[in-house]
Amino acid sequence: MEGTHTMPETSTSAAPAVPPTPPVPLSALLAREDLALRQIAGPSDPSIVIHWAHTSEMADPYPYLLGGELLLTAGVHIPEAAGSGTYFDDYVSRIVAAGGAALGFGLAPVHDTVPRALVAACERYGLPLLEVPPQTTFSGVARAVWQLMAQARLAELRRVTEAQQSLAAAASRPDPVPSVLRQLAQRLAGHTVLHGPDGSEIAAAGREPAEGARGALAELSGVVRPTGRTAPRATSATDTVGDTHLAVYALGAGEGFVLGVATPRRDPGDHTIASVAAVLLSLLTGEHHSGAGAARSSALVRLLLGSPPEQVAPLLGTGTWLVVHARPEAQLPDAVAASALGAALGSPLVDLGHDVVRVLVPGGRAPEPQAGWTLGVSAAVEPREWAAADAQAGRALARARAVRAPLVRHGARPGFGDLVPRADAEAHARALLAPLAGRPELTETLRNWLALHGSWDRTAVALEVHRNTVRQRIARCAALLDTDLDDPDVRMELWFALRHS
Repeated sequence: MEGTHTMPETSTSAAPAVPPTPPVPLSALLAREDLALRQIAGPSDPSIVIHWAHTSEMADPYPYLLGGELLLTAGVHIPEAAGSGTYFDDYVSRIVAAGGAALGFGLAPVHDTVPRALVAACERYGLPLLEVPPQTTFSGVARAVWQLMAQARLAELRRVTEAQQSLAAAASRPDPVPSVLRQLAQRLAGHTVLHGPDGSEIAAAGREPAEGARGALAELSGVVRPTGRTAPRATSATDTVGDTHLAVYALGAGEGFVLGVATPRRDPGDHTIASVAAVLLSLLTGEHHSGAGAARSSALVRLLLGSPPEQVAPLLGTGTWLVVHARPEAQLPDAVAASALGAALGSPLVDLGHDVVRVLVPGGRAPEPQAGWTLGVSAAVEPREWAAADAQAGRALARARAVRAPLVRHGARPGFGDLVPRADAEAHARALLAPLAGRPELTETLRNWLALHGSWDRTAVALEVHRNTVRQRIARCAALLDTDLDDPDVRMELWFALRHS
């Protein structure tokens, strides 16, 4: 690697609000027809850029140059015998030593042509030499440079703004971390990777980097990753491997996650765009250790040791609770997507299953549809009814998927069932459904089939089975119960029983 550049945590350049002003390609200035500039010596590399324009008639402009200038001169400083000595070599070499980007020579009012010795010196030292015609003023050239810089800056700000919006949209997807990495790789036309606290690659996106860049990026991530209790020396670092530019960004408050970026070029706004992605990934991967986290750990331990939910619930909050079952529309959920969903619903109490995420939400909240997810929401219950609410949410999710709704809530309106004592209703349900005892697949199929108004297709979707399987099970239920399931009175009685079973 050609050298690592780090940015300390206290540096204001670690996360700039706006990108720096881009330089102007020399070719863009030469393309301005109103200036009529002509390059007569030096390289014509399209990568040559100008950071500003400066006029000087000093014989040695070195002390007054910052680097990157288009130096403009009318040759007032040139002595009469300059062509026979080393004057032009000395003059051009000092401009090159100061980092000057190009030299513009005005043909009026002192010289009618550009001195041949100056042309030869610029060729020898590799300094682009521009001929400025008499009708073009130096102030006009300087104004053109600033106009081109303003246009470039506006374009870069637009690029950064569009990237920020697309990254924010990616972070709201069901798979936020891969989506943010893909969007960042697309915006920077490179390779992005998320390294875990142990240095392993958790996720990656974009084009495959050049040979050796992947390993160099992993090595560079160690610069910003904390070791033990020692904080990292910097929050970001950069390096190069051949023609590949590398950058790494520490995420969060020291958990050890690192964002890595490998790109074939490095534009002024790239650091700003990558910094936005780093902030979003920090929020998505961060682990918040607080008093609330300690209370959740205590509640878990007490449940494992046998305490009933109603005794544990005060550690998590007071009042009623909702259970939410959620399933992503596109792919299986991952831990980060589950955490992001919990944050959107306002609860850190998240359980990631194989294909369903369960969230325990304080009852004072009203879960809303979430983009990319299908939700089933239980009724608000006391802690002792968490298990029942879990079943309600599962059934609501099945119905939501069957009717293709983004969210279905378990009905909580009072009905005729509330007129029957709970014990009597449960006893009646056990007796009526006794022929189905020990056959949970039949009970669940009958429950969904009735809830979906006898639709074979929707029931099949809800249960994730073939519609013929649904038909066979319902026929088996009718035979075991010895009843006509096409009779609405029978359906109503069975539904009442199923709700109390």
